[in-house]
Amino acid sequence: MRAMQVTELGKPLEMRDVAKPDPAPGEVLVRIEACGLNFGDLLIVKGTYQEKPALPATIGMELSGTIEALGEGVAHLAVGQRVAAYSGFGGLAEYAALRAEICVPIPDEMTAVDAAAFLIAYGTSHVGLDYKAALKPGERLLVLGASGGVGLTAVELGKLMGAQVIACARGPEKLAIAKEAGADHLLDSETVDLRAAVKALGGADVVYDPVGGDLFDAALRACNPEARLLPLGFASGTVPQIPANILLVKNLTVIGYYWGGYMRVNPEVLTDSFEVLFEWYRQGKLRPHVSHVLPLSQANEGLELLRSRQATGKVVIQTDG
Repeated sequence: MRAMQVTELGKPLEMRDVAKPDPAPGEVLVRIEACGLNFGDLLIVKGTYQEKPALPATIGMELSGTIEALGEGVAHLAVGQRVAAYSGFGGLAEYAALRAEICVPIPDEMTAVDAAAFLIAYGTSHVGLDYKAALKPGERLLVLGASGGVGLTAVELGKLMGAQVIACARGPEKLAIAKEAGADHLLDSETVDLRAAVKALGGADVVYDPVGGDLFDAALRACNPEARLLPLGFASGTVPQIPANILLVKNLTVIGYYWGGYMRVNPEVLTDSFEVLFEWYRQGKLRPHVSHVLPLSQANEGLELLRSRQATGKVVIQTDG
């Protein structure tokens, strides 16, 4: 089978012919139809992600496809069933042998591209806003990086959960996409004084931040008393150093949050979230925003769209091209 692999850190992926896997006990063989790209894939290529696979390695954290074979002991899934999976690795290939427990059946009406764009972005935002930050109707939610893969879903879900959503993104085109997702207020990160603008809108009760850097510092200072902050990524390249005196004075809570970690420590948090999200999809309340769909051979171009911040929402790679 074909697979796009990291063969040397910091270098473009290479298309390689590798052995098609066989499902071990407890696994299923999935013919991959689509793979969603994520910022973490860029970090794996650089060698700076928290998990470092041995090289050569096939990257691609989330995928969708059809089950072609069952390993011994798998009874709750069937050959021919369409599934999505947060696999961590292996999505940029034509097949993957995956643990059956991480494969989620997808609705009949969901396309392979939507499914590959769904789990990480919506899952991260839903667990973060609901389970971790306990976002309440009527609260004011500030979303940084609001046009990106997870940021855009935070806007959409925040609005669906009854919050007043302040979207911060770079430039009018990206802000227009956040407005379509339901944002009530739009702030251009290139021109606005974020701290002053958010305080003028009444301050933030919850901050959702996949960016870090100076924007986190400004958002921290625009928080209302007892606000909750979710630093869940550092796309700016700068990890915030959080002054404890500000937390103390305003009774703020900074919440440590790594969505993927729940796969190991408490997977029911994820599966419960997926049930809610798939039901909202069936009801037409959620629609993934995919700015680019590319063939497997153009996976490097897809990663560059993320790296250069030209993409909005998700970039999805289809394996049949």
